Amino acid sequence: MKAIVYDEYGPPEVLRVEEVKKPTLKDNEILVKVHATAVNFGEIKIRNFKPTLCDFWLPGPLWPLSRLMIGWSEPRSKTPGGVTAGEVEAVGGLVTTFKPGDQVFGYVEGFGAAAEYVCMSEAGAVVKMPSNMSYEEAAPIPTEAMTALHFMKKASIKEGHKVLIVGASGGIGQFATQIAKSYGARVTGVCHGSKRDFVRSLGADHAIDYTTEDFTQNGETYNVIFDTFGKSSYASCKESLTENGRYLASAFGMREVGQMFMTSILGGRKVICSLAPFTKESLMDVAGLIEAGVIKTVIDRRYPLERIVEAHRYVEEGLKKGSVVITVT
Repeated sequence: MKAIVYDEYGPPEVLRVEEVKKPTLKDNEILVKVHATAVNFGEIKIRNFKPTLCDFWLPGPLWPLSRLMIGWSEPRSKTPGGVTAGEVEAVGGLVTTFKPGDQVFGYVEGFGAAAEYVCMSEAGAVVKMPSNMSYEEAAPIPTEAMTALHFMKKASIKEGHKVLIVGASGGIGQFATQIAKSYGARVTGVCHGSKRDFVRSLGADHAIDYTTEDFTQNGETYNVIFDTFGKSSYASCKESLTENGRYLASAFGMREVGQMFMTSILGGRKVICSLAPFTKESLMDVAGLIEAGVIKTVIDRRYPLERIVEAHRYVEEGLKKGSVVITVT
């Protein structure tokens, strides 16, 4: 089968297409014929393992551990791709919930989705696709939408709350904006000026161009500030939060972990940072929102598998609006 392969960390050019052996199906797995996968900032960070435009800094003690898991001197998994949408081609002897022909999407443990086929555990984060979306629309969901829903739930948003989303035009931001609006919040999105109309089209009530306006200096206060990129700080946003406001950080380091601990034992404003759980249950929650028409995927660009270098370069430059999808089949 065709697959994307890389032997070393580095720029997009380390990625290449190769013919590799088709994965061998285990008894508890399903073999998925991949129709689409997606490129997100987390995947960019793993491929490069160096600072990129939008850094996802792990807490210090987790950095060596993550490096050991992903591969210290070279990638442990030679094929990238953490999300997939496709058709079940075969099932293992112990599988009971899927059958050949099922349309599925999910999160791939250990990567490997940037290929024509991938094996996934039946017990993992994989479910049947909602009928009201395409493979391309489904592919980004298992990381971007699941992360957005995880943090929106932690924010305890109520109708009428004011929510500000830093990076509202990105993959996580597009879903966070839609979910917050479904809760009845008044949403302000922070983005580049060229993306303001896009952010409003997602349902945002206001869009702030960060190149011309500093939202921390405009006198507005918000019940929730969600930084999807790690481009702000609690210290700079504190005065922009209401008395019991929440500062959410999906990209965080030891500073935010310390702030979360300190604010958890004090009254008033809180810092919340955590890794979103990519589980079957949380994916089913997101699928329910899709079926109900609460959220939809906005695709910025589609690239064939052979142009994955261009796709990674585009995402790394921070230019995307919504999701970038790789079409495989």
